[in-house]
Amino acid sequence: MEKFITDEIQDAAIKDLGKIVGIASYNEDAQPNAPFGKGPKAALDQVLEIAENLGFKTFEDPEGYYGYADIGEGDQTFGIVGHMDEVPAGNLEAWDVEPYQLTEKDGKLYGRGTQDDKGPTMSAIYAVKAILDKGYKFNKKIRIIFGTDEEILWRCLAEYNKKEDPIDLGIAPDADFPLIYAEKGLQQSYLVGPGSTELNLDLENAFNAVPGKAIYDGPKQDEVFAALKNHNFDADQKDGSIEVHGKSVHAMNAPEGVNAVVRLAIALSDVFPDVKVLQFLKEFGEDANGTNLLGDVSDDVSGRLTFNISSLKITPEESRMQIDMRIPVKVDHDELIKHVSDSVEKYGIKYENYDYVAPLYVPTDSELVKTLMQTYQDLTGDTKSEPAISGGATFARTMNNCVAFGGMLPTTPNYMHQANENWSKADMRKAMEIFAEAIYRLCV
Repeated sequence: MEKFITDEIQDAAIKDLGKIVGIASYNEDAQPNAPFGKGPKAALDQVLEIAENLGFKTFEDPEGYYGYADIGEGDQTFGIVGHMDEVPAGNLEAWDVEPYQLTEKDGKLYGRGTQDDKGPTMSAIYAVKAILDKGYKFNKKIRIIFGTDEEILWRCLAEYNKKEDPIDLGIAPDADFPLIYAEKGLQQSYLVGPGSTELNLDLENAFNAVPGKAIYDGPKQDEVFAALKNHNFDADQKDGSIEVHGKSVHAMNAPEGVNAVVRLAIALSDVFPDVKVLQFLKEFGEDANGTNLLGDVSDDVSGRLTFNISSLKITPEESRMQIDMRIPVKVDHDELIKHVSDSVEKYGIKYENYDYVAPLYVPTDSELVKTLMQTYQDLTGDTKSEPAISGGATFARTMNNCVAFGGMLPTTPNYMHQANENWSKADMRKAMEIFAEAIYRLCV
């Protein structure tokens, strides 16, 4: 195999990575031609300037939603889909370095976005550049697409898909090697039912996390605490309130967590039997696959449905729950939603849609998956890792015939969305080598 990635190529990639890590690009209030704020727009402008200086032909959406960089020619388009937005740095005291300045320390590159997703995106840009530097010509047009709203609602690529022609095949370097060929559908919704004058609750959490604790400071606390203990649920009572303990995990792994909100609701249903939403939650139970409500919902590719109830609010006017479902790729979405709606109706509960992201499924015997897997194995010697399925979501699912491919190796510690986010130079180098060889095999 040809050696595409040199020290000079990696050094240049790191230098340009520093330019975009230096821009705080989390979602803020919209401004003219910057729908997600000045940070994502500035990072988009910067990465397009970098690509143009490397010889790419660039385009920026006039409304500021997305941009792309093209090179090569052919009847097909190979897409590389990354994003320039990021989550905020959070508590700055938890960082050992300045989060918006690329810092090299102990062989690692520190800064917000080094793993998610500025580092892998810059590595892919320079993987393409490395092939060109060897004098090769591409038999497809290569388009590197830059989103600006991946961490929120993906409105950037919704606009892209309205305005641009689809790619023919591609990768999203925003996950783990070897690759993810199936991503479950993501449905977030509300279940809205009758309120209660007996009980007022405000247990609000993020859609996409199993709640790890729930605080109850309402009436009949001794009875509620006794009910919790009767169910063998972990809880403490002190200072005029009860804290129910669970185990927080990402909603895509809901069966591995312990839902504190659901546990509290089950106990409350014993004490307040006339509150309809509590009776629903008692019958739903702790089965985060939704079996008690829907039966077995699964397929032979991506496994079982996950069903997370993250929030519960009860007022005199209404009760409201947030739900997050990760839907197997072969399950009919509309039929499932009708099943949910029909199943909750007997409790006086109505289903309300919030957001839906369609699934991804590219068969493992496709030319794209086979080529990417063989490339990964050839360059790492790892013949044990298999193509993966995920309940998570990457930009790959917004594109035709596209999979998540890298840039984190199986041995790379995960610092995404965390303080001291960093990516080792050695892992970055290996990712660049894999990207370059894969693009060479698919596009040269």
